[in-house]
Amino acid sequence: MSPEAKLLKEAMHVLKLTSRTFYIPIKLLNPTLRNIVGSAYLCMRAIDEIEDHEELHSDTKQHLLRTTSKLLQTNFDNVAYKQLLQPYENVLPEVTLRLGDWLSICPSVFLDKVQESTSLMADGMAKWVEKDWLVKTKEDLDEYTYYVAGLVGVMLSDIWQLFDGTKTDRELAIAYGRGLQVVNMLRNQEEDANRGVHFIPDGWTRADMFQYAELNLHQAEGYIESIKTKNILLFCKIPHTLAKRTLNALTGGKEKMNRNEVEMTVNEIVKSL
Repeated sequence: MSPEAKLLKEAMHVLKLTSRTFYIPIKLLNPTLRNIVGSAYLCMRAIDEIEDHEELHSDTKQHLLRTTSKLLQTNFDNVAYKQLLQPYENVLPEVTLRLGDWLSICPSVFLDKVQESTSLMADGMAKWVEKDWLVKTKEDLDEYTYYVAGLVGVMLSDIWQLFDGTKTDRELAIAYGRGLQVVNMLRNQEEDANRGVHFIPDGWTRADMFQYAELNLHQAEGYIESIKTKNILLFCKIPHTLAKRTLNALTGGKEKMNRNEVEMTVNEIVKSL
């Protein structure tokens, strides 16, 4: 096996360990898109693990995120990145430590877009770590969910257009990412509260958050409907449908969908296209 093939295999393995939800649709992409989107997802997961880390101090998180953001704004210096993380390499996960590897599997034509989006996200995350994730208003919620998820929608839209000319509405793309994120927030609300993180705006109830999620998932349908490339459509439909069904499960008092329900949903979508 060539070094490149070995690295791609390792990337898919780490992807599967970090997110089964996204591993499934990424695995179904054609090889070129799989490398691009797999690289992007792993890069963003790398910085997400810094933001969410329970053992790192707030000042450390901000320093790591802002410095990583700057490194991503030029030709990425992997030696400098490893030096940055070296004091924390025993507590940070593999997905974070290997950011340079994930960038290296991205086809060069798409690399600037992946680096730019990850850089913006890292900077936004640092801002919200500094604010102690204190969401007071709907505008705060909109801003936070833009940085951690709406940006993903925008980046994907840019990737689709670069890949085969697929054009999508950027605002609907933001709603797509935001909708998926808010479902995760609702699913992890108790866990977040236990670590002192409160994403619900002042005066809002859990029902208001459900409504916010439903609105964004509904807008995301317009984003999905504008995509004609079957492979891209399949990728976008799977997380969206899983998010909608997870929301229904939460409404019914369940914590999440079980593995069989996820597999049935994926098979249903694959057969429908």
